[in-house]
Amino acid sequence: MTEQRPRMQTKPMVVPLTRGDAVIFAVHNRPVKGTRGHYRVNMKHGVSQILSGRRHTLGVIFHDAK
Repeated sequence: MTEQRPRMQTKPMVVPLTRGDAVIFAVHNRPVKGTRGHYRVNMKHGVSQILSGRRHTLGVIFHDAK
């Protein structure tokens, strides 16, 4: 995942998982506390390639559909 913070460099993050682990994360933006309150940072994500075995991924989109 990467955080695209305003006026700063993009911050990469790796979530280390072992067999049987799962992770849930925000896929568009998330709040970050700054010096003058909270602000949003954009998030990008991806799944790395595996060379053996199987991996299951699931994307669920929650939004305000009107």
